[in-house]
Amino acid sequence: MAIPTPTSTTAAPKTDTAPNALPANTGSLQTFVFALFFVFGGITSLNDVIIPKLKDLFTLNYFQAMLVQSAFFAAYFFVSIPAAAIVQKIGYMRSAVVGLLTMALGCLLFIPASWSGMFATFLLALFVLASGITIVQVVANPLISMLGAPQTASSRLTFAQAFNSLGTTVFPYVGAILILGSLATIDPSTLSGAALDAYREEETRVVVHTYIGLAIALAILAGAVWINRRKLVESPAPDASILGAFDLLKQPRFAFGALCIFLYVGAEVAIGSIIVNYLMEANVLGMSAEEAGKHVPLYWGGAMVGRFIGAGLLRLFSPGKVLAFAAAGTIGLLVLSGTSTGVVSGWSLLAIGLFNSIMFPTIFSLACEGLGKRAAEGSGLICVAIVGGAIVPLLMGHTADIAGLKMSLVVPAVCYAAILLFGVYARRPRGV
Repeated sequence: MAIPTPTSTTAAPKTDTAPNALPANTGSLQTFVFALFFVFGGITSLNDVIIPKLKDLFTLNYFQAMLVQSAFFAAYFFVSIPAAAIVQKIGYMRSAVVGLLTMALGCLLFIPASWSGMFATFLLALFVLASGITIVQVVANPLISMLGAPQTASSRLTFAQAFNSLGTTVFPYVGAILILGSLATIDPSTLSGAALDAYREEETRVVVHTYIGLAIALAILAGAVWINRRKLVESPAPDASILGAFDLLKQPRFAFGALCIFLYVGAEVAIGSIIVNYLMEANVLGMSAEEAGKHVPLYWGGAMVGRFIGAGLLRLFSPGKVLAFAAAGTIGLLVLSGTSTGVVSGWSLLAIGLFNSIMFPTIFSLACEGLGKRAAEGSGLICVAIVGGAIVPLLMGHTADIAGLKMSLVVPAVCYAAILLFGVYARRPRGV
């Protein structure tokens, strides 16, 4: 499958056949992609606020609560390759509209989920919502890489990821106020039958209102993208079997990179998922649920700050070396948090976001380096690897149920160790 090639809508002469020719309206297209990163990043981070809410309402253990992330990130496994096929068929801009409208549908499904009073229906709504995010992400990652010089792709994607982190910083703070601020004092385990159903419907109403607002905003954004869909002129891609993309896994560098995306997303999501409960622990900070929820943006905000810094560092140093350094820093913070108490334990965990900052875009760029026209296929496969966010949190949740939250930090530490090795492996440009 070849990647649809953008061409200028105004100034590019017909005789221009340069392979790296850029659209004349690159600036406005980059702004559009930055907006996509902001939206899907913010909505994804709301899971960290929903987890303690649903854990309380449905009296779940940590393993069961992590099914929120499993339902959400499973969409990447099932939808990424079809999403790449959609991009191949209808192009980037129209695919973005499909993704945004699917996200809006997922948000609206929270209404019947609340009426049902069943945990499983919330998982279904999250799966549909994540399916739309998957389509949007398959569009956004290769598109921002294309809108500039190839040698600065890592830096540009890191800068775009900073807008993703801006969304993950803003959304959880608002979500903590709207959702966690309403946690009731009633113990759901003392209720049963109709009383329990009524209690759950009432308590999930704030979740529903939040997602209805998001559905409206997503529908408006989809309309804006549709109106401007002709700003990017794309040449049609030749027909090809989408399953042929899997032969990219025969390339050791790409396969190792895809594995590291699996591990990185899993580790990042797992840590974010336990922050609220971790900070509520008596031997950490002993906070209330709402107050702990307001600290979640600090984890994601660190990633935002780090991505702006990282965009500059990646222009000065080898991306592989920067990645290895960041992974080593993260492992150190996990060890510090797990072996300490109080302020040191809590803030060392939150500081991990700063080192997470450059990991996804750098792994993505290093893995896809040299793929050329197969970049969209590579993006689709790497988005499949994001399913790590469905699996690693379950492992961490199971470990937390058995040995406690502090001991469960071993799970993401192992993930970051593998990423450190990939940074060392890929420290030189491909072919050198």
